[in-house]
Amino acid sequence: MATKTLPAVHKLYRMSKPDIFSRGAPSRLPEAYRKFYDEWKATPPTPVHYIPEPGKWKRDPVTGEVWPVQNVPIPLRYPKEINTGIWGGEAVVLGYKKSREKFIRQKSTRWFLPTLFRSAVHSEILDKRLSVIVTKRTISLIVDHKGFDNYLLETSSSDLSSLLALKLKKKMLLALFDKSLYPDDPIKREKIYNKYKHHLDKYKREDLEWYALSITEAVNKLEEMEESVRPQPLKHQFRAELIEELKVIAENQELDEIVKTDTEKSSQTWLTRINPFARKS
Repeated sequence: MATKTLPAVHKLYRMSKPDIFSRGAPSRLPEAYRKFYDEWKATPPTPVHYIPEPGKWKRDPVTGEVWPVQNVPIPLRYPKEINTGIWGGEAVVLGYKKSREKFIRQKSTRWFLPTLFRSAVHSEILDKRLSVIVTKRTISLIVDHKGFDNYLLETSSSDLSSLLALKLKKKMLLALFDKSLYPDDPIKREKIYNKYKHHLDKYKREDLEWYALSITEAVNKLEEMEESVRPQPLKHQFRAELIEELKVIAENQELDEIVKTDTEKSSQTWLTRINPFARKS
């Protein structure tokens, strides 16, 4: 008789991790922003701090044993300062530092920080020279892509990571989409546009409107759009109409008082004329 096996306890009671778009204002964000956010945060970046082994299995050259390949990503930390520079995929790595004492095997934790320096980069599309904080890997990637513009346009959002790099990329794409580059030089405009226009094939105008926005910026943009199309309560309309009516009534009352005063003055003057006992000025 076959016995019925029960599922594992951790699988039976495991609860799915809540999605950022499952509740609240983020749940109303359009598909264009979700597409960008998935590419930015949910897509694994290209390994930078380790070299992944190819294949699924590997053989020990000494013992001949076969072991599964385990490419475990190194845990990285992305501080807020990364959004003010372009680090080229590098981040802060948490590691260990061995003791220098010969008979002490104690390890202490250590943060490995990338080497940062300020450098100038030039954008052909924006026609600007920018001073940004970069790493040596960033400079190498710019050289490999044959230019700063190609590096940003050809690199995915997950590998750029920095909001500064993403916003510059968005500005470049919008300039190409609207053909607003080099407004005073149409010949240069056509030359640069034809050089980079193939990067527009992956994007639509709606995609660019929601591109390179943090979750806070996207929610603020959504709330402003909803507020602009939200119908106003009728009490505001009725209040404005009542105020206008009261103004008209007040003006009519003032006009009646002025007419009444003028009439009384004119009648008093007529009586004064025919009254022989009235004082004459």
